[in-house]
Amino acid sequence: MSLAVFVRKPGGPEQLDVAEHDPGAPRAGELRVRIAACGVNFIDVYHRSGLYPRPLPFVLGLEGAGEVEALGAGVMGFAVGERVAWAGAPGSYAGSVNAPASAFVKLPSAVPSDVGAAAMLQGMTAHYLVHACRNTQPGDTALVHAAAGGVGLLLIQMLKAAGARVLGTCSSAEKEALARGAGADDVVRYDREDFAKRAREFSGGAGMHVVYDAVGKTTFEGSLASLRPRGLLCLYGQSSGVVPAFELSRLAAGSLFVTRPGLAHYTATRAELEARASAVLGAVARGELSVRIGARFPLARAEEAHRALESRATTGKLLLIPG
Repeated sequence: MSLAVFVRKPGGPEQLDVAEHDPGAPRAGELRVRIAACGVNFIDVYHRSGLYPRPLPFVLGLEGAGEVEALGAGVMGFAVGERVAWAGAPGSYAGSVNAPASAFVKLPSAVPSDVGAAAMLQGMTAHYLVHACRNTQPGDTALVHAAAGGVGLLLIQMLKAAGARVLGTCSSAEKEALARGAGADDVVRYDREDFAKRAREFSGGAGMHVVYDAVGKTTFEGSLASLRPRGLLCLYGQSSGVVPAFELSRLAAGSLFVTRPGLAHYTATRAELEARASAVLGAVARGELSVRIGARFPLARAEEAHRALESRATTGKLLLIPG
């Protein structure tokens, strides 16, 4: 029997309870997968805290990569021993997980399991933000908040590949170097400067075509102020807190658009999941997309991993490694 990370009561990282867990045999239509690495994401924080409620108790986590251990009745297209990756299998902070076969995709041989686990949720998020929330065109200007985070570094690379000019925001010299290394044309240290003012300067006074904001409460007003008329704010996270209610008529000042997207709605069908995962994992396999793993923690240190993520001092992707 292996370990898993349970949430028995909503709250802070101290509520994470590491205990023995066996998911049992897979049911019809499911795979049982032995997990090599689990992705740590802000949605896990929202589940743990109760912001996104789930029935208690539950095993935390949605993302990972590993090897198929067993097939449930009726499963086709997978084989025991194959490596797979996923971004939507509840209970993934564990040594093994059972989930519908439709949640998994095959991992290319050129992609190590830890990189596959690091690429799925954040890579597909960056992909839909760049290619589905709006169709990025050469010459577009894009502002990327948390530019040295897991999604931020991938967003910069995908935006540059699509021909956009990218301005990133971050809070330290180390993070600035990472954002520039990913291809950002310029970087704002928002601990020192007004990023909205710099966005106007970067865009020649016109404002940005799009702002990608995973920070939320503390950046929302500046993000709106950074947009050009008919610009789009993609608010895809809220690491600093929930954005307060605001009057929609304010958007009329520039005929602005705001969306609050989620990955589940952009991988809603099997075909879309496979297409998006294939685009991300294929680019990783070909060396066209670099995935930065900022830190690896043993599964038993999930509390420490959550504290590191919430500190916003981390860069790239955090992983949990089952022992």
